[in-house]
Amino acid sequence: MASATDTTKREGLRAVLSSRIAQIIFIWNFAGLAILVIGVLLLTEMRAGLTDAQFRNLRTQGELITNLLIETGTVQGDPYPYINESAVREVLRRLLPPIAEGGRPGAGGPRVRVFAEDGRVIADTDVIYDRLEEQPLAVGEESTIGARIENAARRVEYLRITPWRPSITTEEELARGLRGEISRGERLNEKGERVVSVTLPLRRVQAVLGVVTLESADVERILVAERASMIPFVVGATVVIFLSSLLLALFIAGPLRRLSAAADSLRLTGSTRLALPEISKRKDEIGALSHSLEQMTDALADRIDANERFAADVSHEIKNPLASIRSAVASARSAQSPEQQSQMLSIVAQDVVRLDRLITDIARASRIEAETARGDLGQVDLGTLLFEIARAYETPPGETSHAHVVFKGARPDGALVIGQAGPLGQVFRNLIDNARSFSPEGGTVAVSVAVVKTKDGQVVRAMVEDEGPGIPPENLETIFQRFYTQRPKGTAFGGSSGLGLSIARQIVTAHGGAIRAENIGGGVHGVRGARLIVEFPLAGSPRH
Repeated sequence: MASATDTTKREGLRAVLSSRIAQIIFIWNFAGLAILVIGVLLLTEMRAGLTDAQFRNLRTQGELITNLLIETGTVQGDPYPYINESAVREVLRRLLPPIAEGGRPGAGGPRVRVFAEDGRVIADTDVIYDRLEEQPLAVGEESTIGARIENAARRVEYLRITPWRPSITTEEELARGLRGEISRGERLNEKGERVVSVTLPLRRVQAVLGVVTLESADVERILVAERASMIPFVVGATVVIFLSSLLLALFIAGPLRRLSAAADSLRLTGSTRLALPEISKRKDEIGALSHSLEQMTDALADRIDANERFAADVSHEIKNPLASIRSAVASARSAQSPEQQSQMLSIVAQDVVRLDRLITDIARASRIEAETARGDLGQVDLGTLLFEIARAYETPPGETSHAHVVFKGARPDGALVIGQAGPLGQVFRNLIDNARSFSPEGGTVAVSVAVVKTKDGQVVRAMVEDEGPGIPPENLETIFQRFYTQRPKGTAFGGSSGLGLSIARQIVTAHGGAIRAENIGGGVHGVRGARLIVEFPLAGSPRH
């Protein structure tokens, strides 16, 4: 079992590292580190500054040594001055201190050489003090990590990492010095080290008796020390970047692969709901994505369930008039008199009208749902929309109407909502038609719009009021259910499919609004009509 678990973990890690996102994370993180490391290795600006400082230092020391050698190491001979070689060597021996115990040869000061006029070496500080490069063997001693790093850096000390080319040779320095010129440059010494060199003429009166050359490899040694000191930080940064990249890959690529696998499984198995609670609990964008996907699949599943219920309700509602038609046709066939047959045919005609209205409303409900899902939202002036709808219901001159529709109050300005004008217009046409069907003969249906302030912010509130018998308190919410057709006594049965208010709530909810019903107080029995209230957030108004 443990072996199987380890194998699963390795496969999961391999899958994460093979992810495109994981590869991008690793590549760009280590690209930044590589740029940093290359910059540390080059240290071009630092090297240029150190080189200039070393040139100035060597020239200052060279001028002091040259002046001292002219006074003590040369002789005004007859007829020409000449160099006292033994005196020159003694001056250099006393002038330059020997290498300190444990010190590195050449690290405590520059190497000074004096050349005669014929190019022969008169004195060399490395020879005077027998400076030899030695690597002592550490017997019984364990070197520290820092020492190992420094030794490794020293082994690559003279790899030509920094862009560089020699600017002068020893022969060129000697030739210029013998011509009385002061020269400087960078070159390689006999050990292959990069050195900074300054050459000054050894002049007495006007005669050039020889040259003094000072060279130092301290610049490269300083750079090597700086590079060596950066190695632990580079190693640490590499480890941190690798671990952070791995964690990012695990925490990003892994959950995304699981989301993708879950979505594929959802498609292949025919499931309707996505459930990844361990990812949805994350407090980051991936958790939000997983939560949104779960909500999306839940919404789709709810819509599928609603469509299934709707199809069942449609089947049930269509079967009722069909059963009535079948019964009426059978009764008409067995009727004994024309009056009975006429009565049965009248029932058939009513049921056909009822069935036609039902099918028409079902088709309208499906069309409006599709339009609401596909349409683009924009600003709609609800005051202007309802004002125009109310005008469309006005009774033409010379004609009578069962109920009058009026727009109550002045048309408001700025009653803007976010939505689609077509579906919103269908909402209020359904409400007005419903109110007219319950209004008494000669009654009035009042439509009004206002911008009001609530605890959740500003809303646009539209109301449709009738003068009918009102709504039983227990049915104030039930009337918005599909195929609800219960009507008070005295109203015609079968004149409604029971879909009008259901369609209205569906559209209002899709636009982020709310719809409710209430009874209007007053009258003999405490009720003098019903009021349907629709509220939408005001466009641009902040919501709490």
